Amino acid sequence: MAVMTSISPNASTAPRPRPQVMRLTEAAATRIRELMERSEKPIAALRVGVKNGGCAGMSYTVEYASEIAPHDEVIEDKGVKILIDPKAVMFLLGTEMDFKIDKLAAQFVFKNPNQTGACGCGESVQLTPVPEA
Repeated sequence: MAVMTSISPNASTAPRPRPQVMRLTEAAATRIRELMERSEKPIAALRVGVKNGGCAGMSYTVEYASEIAPHDEVIEDKGVKILIDPKAVMFLLGTEMDFKIDKLAAQFVFKNPNQTGACGCGESVQLTPVPEA
């Protein structure tokens, strides 16, 4: 005997919302706005990614993007648009991007729950991708 099930008219068939890959601190958002305003060329957003390299295995990349690629993950936080390279999404999920100034440097800093290690010089990190659901 076949069992039939029905979907309640109140049940949502829409996919659940995706979690935001990255968020910005107010300091990072302010610095990104400053950089974009000073640029001589129009900037659509800031592109963030990861690349292989460094003594720990990977490093973060940050660059200006003049246009949004079709497969970019687009994040808008605190009035700033960030693009995430699709290959980097699983490495950056849950990351907070901050901007720090100290006596010797001013730089973007990533607080990444997927980071499992880092080199001594601070230029590269070990990242474990988030498993696909």
